[in-house]
Formats: sequence, structure tokens, C-alpha cells
Amino acid sequence: MKWIASAAFGMEGMTGRDLKHLGMQNVRVLDVGGAEFEGGFEDAFTANLWLRTCDRIMLVMGQFRATSFEELFQGVKAIQWEKLLSADAGFPIRAKCVKSQLMSPSDVQKIAKRAMVERLKAAYGADWFSETGAVFQVDVSIRNDIVTVALDTSGEPLSKRGYRTWNGEAPLRETLAAALVLQSGWHPWQPLYDPCCGTGTILIEAAFIALNRAPGLTRKFAMEAWPTVPHEAFEAIRAEARKKFEEGLKRPLNISGSDINPEAIELAQRHVKQAGLAGRIGLSVKDMRDVMPGDIPVEDKPGVFIANPPYGERLDNARAAHAVARQLGALQKRFPGWKLCAFSADMGFEKEYGRRATRRRRYYNGRIECEYRIFE
Repeated sequence: MKWIASAAFGMEGMTGRDLKHLGMQNVRVLDVGGAEFEGGFEDAFTANLWLRTCDRIMLVMGQFRATSFEELFQGVKAIQWEKLLSADAGFPIRAKCVKSQLMSPSDVQKIAKRAMVERLKAAYGADWFSETGAVFQVDVSIRNDIVTVALDTSGEPLSKRGYRTWNGEAPLRETLAAALVLQSGWHPWQPLYDPCCGTGTILIEAAFIALNRAPGLTRKFAMEAWPTVPHEAFEAIRAEARKKFEEGLKRPLNISGSDINPEAIELAQRHVKQAGLAGRIGLSVKDMRDVMPGDIPVEDKPGVFIANPPYGERLDNARAAHAVARQLGALQKRFPGWKLCAFSADMGFEKEYGRRATRRRRYYNGRIECEYRIFE
């Protein structure tokens, strides 16, 4: 079977590399939207469980060209839906259209739904479907007149790890936080510190990476409710992942952070506990201007700062954002040999920081275009 591991802009390559590390077959990074791979249901479940920068795992049911609603109808109807969907299956439809002849998502939804109903009527000899059984979320995506029809195996986005039940101001998606850690060049034997950690997402994702904890370990996926999948194999895969995390917990860890907001630190402490990391991540209420070398157990090893500081859209004015950039520049000077990585939409960041970044990557935080700047 063919699968798509969907990913946000800038994370396609990381998702592709992770798929290869998981041993997936015929991995191909897409220009837009993620990476493709081939395999069975067990492979898709493994991808759901372990991918850190991926949004969803989609089962490709069909791909064809359509420039009219009749071509769309016939293409969707030709798919053998009865092989997966039972007579009582629910099949809601999402649609997305980009640079195509068919540009009405609502009309695409209606046509695709009618085509599926006609196919299932013929397969089950029924005139009406209750849709009270397992849910098979159908995605119909049309780009440059090429239709991709897929089933969402994930359910909730994979950024929903299950440990973050309270959100502070401007929360960072878990998948994006994991990408920032992976792109930083940080190694688990190094100290890592977030001087404006908010509710702790970057710190928790770093700990997951260091301790070999599958990001989806404690959550469920939509495909687990499907009647035609190997449920026992899924449980065995999850049990193996749980064992790896238990072994990983024995490793030393030097991850800590601080924030000037006491409420944010209180939420971070709750999230750390819910992530199964109680006592493994150091947290304190502190202004980043007061973070000194003696506050971090450096053990003579150069460390890495990773920060998602407040910037223009999150502060009242650009002057305040520039002040944060200057404070981060001063912080790195207090820690010779340390690397600092900052994620910000402030286009004047480097000027205020006091030097140009060694490397830059572009990502989106929601709809806000940001740059991830790495200062060696």
C-alpha cells in the first residue's frame, strides 16, 4: 500500500529521513506536503507512533486526473471502498483544491460523497447507510488537476501527543518544537537550556528524543478502530515502544529551562509530569537576563540554548521584540562555547542580537512566517 506522511512547510525532509530510519520502503520526499512510502498497516501504525515532525499518515486509495465533476465522480467511484469500509462505516469527507479546474471544496465534497455512496450501494445492496460504525476520514486533495483520495489513519493531528492539556500564550506545536530540536544540532550528551520555555514544549520534545520515547506512545490513532487491521500487531508495536522508553529513562539527562512568567512554569511542570518525565527536566521562574553559568550544571560540556522568544505578533511593539533579541545575544556571550538557536518572526533580530546567524531555516508558526536562526 502507498502512504503519505503529511508535514508542514520545511519539515518534509526531516519526515523523509525519519521514515528511512524506521526502515520504510520506497521513501520519496515530496515537493509539497511531506513524504511518500510503501508498506502495510503495521508500517503505517509505526509511522504514526514514531514520526516527530509529521502531521498525519494517509493511506492513498486512488490518484487520477480530473478537470470536471464527472471525471471526479467516476474516479472516486472506481475505488474499491468495500475492501476497507464495512456497511455501517462512517465516511466524512474533507476537500482541498489548489491551482485546478475544480476549485470548490464544498462541491468536491458532495460529488465524492455521492460517488462513494453509489459504490457502496452496489457492494452491499443497501439504499441507506447509518454511518454509526468506525470512522474512515476521507481526504480529497486536488492540486494541478491531479486528485489524490486518501484515508486519514491518525485522527487527531500527530502534534497532539497527549501531554499538553493546558496552553499558555502563543503555544508552539509539538511537531514544530521537535523540528527546532532536531535542526539545532544538539546531542543528548550536551546540556540544553530554554531561557523562555513557556509551557515546556521544546524541553519535553528534546527529552523524548534523548530518551527514545515515541511521541505517540500514549495516544490512540483513528486506524486502531478500523475492523480490518491487525490489532494484535499494533499492540505488539506499542509494547516494544514502551519498552524502549523504559530503557531510555535510565540514561542521564541535562535539560532545563526557565521563564519570567510563573503561570507558564506551573503549566510546564504539569506537562512534564503528564509526559512521564517528572523529575527529569529542571524548571524555574527566572528572567533570561538573570540566567548565569552557575545556574546550569554544565559539567565542562558546551551546551545549546533553544528559544522561541516573544516577537512582534506576541508583543505590543517591535521595540520590545528587539530588546528580547539583545538579551539573547548577551546570554550567549555569558556562555562561551555555547550555541544559541532562536525561532522568531522579528526581521530585525540579527541586527539587535549583534551578529549574523551561522544558519537559517524558514518555518511557519501557524500562519506566521518565522526564521530559525542558529548562532554557533
